[in-house]
Amino acid sequence: MPSIDIAQRRARLATRHRLALSARAADPAEIARSMVVLHATDPATVYLSVGARGIDLTPADMERALYDERSLVRLLAMRRTMFVAPTELLPILQASTCDALAHKQRRAYSRFIEQAGVVDADISAWLAEVETETHAALLTRGAATGAQLSKDVPRLRTQIDTAPGKPYSKPTNITTWVLVVLGAEGRIVRGRPNGSWTSSQYTWAPAETWLPTPDSSLSAEEARVELVRQWLYAFGPAPVTDLKWWTGWTLGEVRKALAALPITEVDLDGTPGILLTDDLAPVPEPEPWAALLPALDPTPMGWQTRDWFLGPHAPALFDRNGNIGPSIWADGRIVGGWAQRADGEIVTRLLEDVGSEHRALIDTEITRTATWFGDIRAIPRFRTPLQRELTT
Repeated sequence: MPSIDIAQRRARLATRHRLALSARAADPAEIARSMVVLHATDPATVYLSVGARGIDLTPADMERALYDERSLVRLLAMRRTMFVAPTELLPILQASTCDALAHKQRRAYSRFIEQAGVVDADISAWLAEVETETHAALLTRGAATGAQLSKDVPRLRTQIDTAPGKPYSKPTNITTWVLVVLGAEGRIVRGRPNGSWTSSQYTWAPAETWLPTPDSSLSAEEARVELVRQWLYAFGPAPVTDLKWWTGWTLGEVRKALAALPITEVDLDGTPGILLTDDLAPVPEPEPWAALLPALDPTPMGWQTRDWFLGPHAPALFDRNGNIGPSIWADGRIVGGWAQRADGEIVTRLLEDVGSEHRALIDTEITRTATWFGDIRAIPRFRTPLQRELTT
């Protein structure tokens, strides 16, 4: 069994994830392709992830890719998580993941509606009618918010209490549920935000007017094979459990996809891993580098097993739900954390000695990050211990 040590995994991370200086790119879509998808649960993350890997890019370049060129698109996909994906990847994500997600969410929402007893009709047929009406209303408007659509389609304002009798009970209308299902089916798309690039309130647009005609010829099995191939190139070598975690698929689905690819088992310092057979050649170690990555960046969120780049720093950088905060990287390992204060200052703390050369590289990245933010202040979606300390 071939062995791949931590140094080689870090070299691959630096190059494949475009974090080494020589690997950075001038196109947001190309950066996204390198990562397969960009994590976008926090709207600021996707912008900062591109900024950290970019050459002379600005937030305006990212907005142009998302909303003018539309080479990137925002969607729910693996693990019901928000991502920004290259547009050409959509058929693969749709067949491998999103179709099943739409089915699962519709079934869950139907159950809540049935339990509430507010609909005196066949729930599946009723919900399908509401979805069709909502899609038609969006086609008429061209673009709209959920609040605007709920005026056009009164049944979107149907109130459902998902936890009756509980102290945290709070009835909610079904607008968001319907939009989630339509989005997961690929029938509608999240468009421009209502505000700056840190906003999570979006307008919606019909997929017909926003995206090219989708390729619906892929089977779920074929799509999973291609998604696994892309993940292995970007994140391999890795244990199979990391792949299962990232996709959110069953172990059977993961193994079936792997069986269709030329895979070689490798030893990762005592842990079994896998790698594409045609990708066994060593990747040259890049020049020294540093990076400031945002909370939930796709690099640290690409693996479930993180000791080889995280070291002992998890208690400072992760919250209780497994969300990583802003992190400082040097030569393929996490060495500290950072935060933006209310006045815009980028503050950092190193958790280990990095030497003067990397300290200078980190200072350069601090300046780049502050320039990227400009006058924008990003309010964190969650707070990690180190982020709290740095902003108190």
